[in-house]
Amino acid sequence: MTQDNPPNLLLTTLQRAHSAFLSLGNVNGTERSRGISAMAKALAQSFDRILEANTLDLEVSREMAISEDLLDRLKLTPERLATTVELLEQLVELPDPIQRVMNAPYQLNPSQTYCQLMPLGVVALIYEVFPELGAIAAGFCLKTGNSLVLRGCGASSHSNLVIAQILQEALASVDLPTGCLEILSSDDVPSIQALVTQDQYINLIIPYGRPSLIEQVNHLATAPVLKSAMGNCALYWSAKGDLELVRWMILDSHASEPDPVNAIEKVLLSPSQNSSLVMRLFSNLQEKGFNLRGDEQLCQEFPNYLTLAKEVEWGRPYLNKTIAFKVIPHLSDAIAWINRYSSGHADCIATESYQESRQFAMGIDSALVYINTSPRFTRNPKQGESLFLGISNQKGHRRGLIGLETFTTLKQVVQGNGKI
Repeated sequence: MTQDNPPNLLLTTLQRAHSAFLSLGNVNGTERSRGISAMAKALAQSFDRILEANTLDLEVSREMAISEDLLDRLKLTPERLATTVELLEQLVELPDPIQRVMNAPYQLNPSQTYCQLMPLGVVALIYEVFPELGAIAAGFCLKTGNSLVLRGCGASSHSNLVIAQILQEALASVDLPTGCLEILSSDDVPSIQALVTQDQYINLIIPYGRPSLIEQVNHLATAPVLKSAMGNCALYWSAKGDLELVRWMILDSHASEPDPVNAIEKVLLSPSQNSSLVMRLFSNLQEKGFNLRGDEQLCQEFPNYLTLAKEVEWGRPYLNKTIAFKVIPHLSDAIAWINRYSSGHADCIATESYQESRQFAMGIDSALVYINTSPRFTRNPKQGESLFLGISNQKGHRRGLIGLETFTTLKQVVQGNGKI
């Protein structure tokens, strides 16, 4: 028997996922949560199998001279897998978000109007490295009644496939629809364009990885895209801001590895900032292993700490332990600079001035603004009922933290009384 060629394989996979989504409409929240629980247990029992596949990916990637930063994000550990299992277990305990009824923003008199959350349909996740992300996305999609199609990168192909197979086996064990979790490798569908133009089946595409991947998907896709973002977050250090607070904000923001989602990579300084405090910050960051860069003025003043940052660097994420510093004359100039150069998903200020904090919060055109606190991203905050896949920097109702509601859509229902 001959194998399907890639276009037929793609269509068959998407049709299966779409059919599974329709079948999930008859599956209640308790049964979907049981499926997530089964996935969590299956992963917890398969660490050795997953790590063996991941070791193979790492060996191949090293032979291909993939950067150390990408290798860090590719490398799975028992701790990373345990965190994934814990997150899935927490998803099980959350209330069912589907068909939750809420007030409509307006009423169509004399009828009564209300809204309820509904699944999107088929979600496609296109992701680089981060092999555990497929399992996390599977939990989010199943909790919200969606089907998921995974398409990872070649570097993590063995890890992605093994994780997907484990999850599929778990879902089959609790009789959930075949096709609610599908995987396509880069060998199956070498062209991203072939996948992202299947808008007759795909209802949302989430690219997760470097900016080049996200922009490629956004440019080619005919289905809706949810743009995620990582790195290139900016911090404005006011002359009225505390040194220890700034130091903690920077270090803590980089502690969310292997996902450097909200890592502070650009720091803007007031020209009236105390030079001795600045030097103490530079010294401490160097001791912590950071590579420090700066504008021409700062490089001349602190040549032992900084190397010159090129103009192109200000608008790009480093996604490693590199931070660039720049002097900005006024807060209004800092706001304008951040709005031009940052990735637009999470930016910060350190100041003891209420007026400055309000001006910054109102002026920054980013999804999240942090005032005197670390922007560190975590998928599992351990407080409340919120879990997050990432952060989106695009405008619209899906802007900001990507939680369960991001995987839903609103249906408005108009209830009449049967009278004309």
